[in-house]
Amino acid sequence: MPSLLHSLRLPLAALLLATTALPLHAAPGAPHTHGAAHDRAHDPEHPAPAEDGTGVPGQAGAVTRTIEVDMGDDMRFTPAAFDVRAGETVRIALRNRGMLRHELVLGNAQTLAAHYDAMLARPGMTHEHTANALSLDGGETGELLWRFTDAGTVSFACLEPGHYPAGMRGEVRVR
Repeated sequence: MPSLLHSLRLPLAALLLATTALPLHAAPGAPHTHGAAHDRAHDPEHPAPAEDGTGVPGQAGAVTRTIEVDMGDDMRFTPAAFDVRAGETVRIALRNRGMLRHELVLGNAQTLAAHYDAMLARPGMTHEHTANALSLDGGETGELLWRFTDAGTVSFACLEPGHYPAGMRGEVRVR
């Protein structure tokens, strides 16, 4: 007969694995770090590449143009697609014209689908503003700065529960 410790091993391992993916927050006002990879993402001399090949965080001084993107409660981005040049740094100016919370997350189709599944497994999880993602409540505006490094297609989506399968996604064609 298995011991109590043995029977708890798998659930405990699953719990530990799940919680290591959660963001850690310092007490208000306390200094904190997000780790070396995150810190490099803000270093203009050595930006960290996105793990899924979508590009790197952009620097304000390198922005060549602004692309305005609206997010709406019709579960659509407007525009749902746009073109950029390989190596171009753009400002993506986001406006949530709806009442629901929406977000724009840059990635590739595979990472976005996997990330959406992770969001469903953790109800109430939201994204803070990161280099490749921004969540906005209804009526809010914000921006992402991104350098699209390689030719190809970069996907974007809203990963709020129900929004992604409802069609709230788009693509950047990098030429």
